[in-house]
Amino acid sequence: MRTQSLANPSPVAPPSVSAVVAAAVSPTLESAELFQGSSLLRIAHRGETYLLRVTRQGKLLLTK
Repeated sequence: MRTQSLANPSPVAPPSVSAVVAAAVSPTLESAELFQGSSLLRIAHRGETYLLRVTRQGKLLLTK
């Protein structure tokens, strides 16, 4: 098992400029507003229907 020295941590690459711009421009939606008290949401996208659900652990799961 390899351990990493705290005195010399691995460098972490800064986010790209495009990632920063996308985060600033992209809208943020609250999941509670989307689900409106439900745990299942249907999403129509390009003629396909997807299901977005909240799991028992509170995570989001998207399925086709």
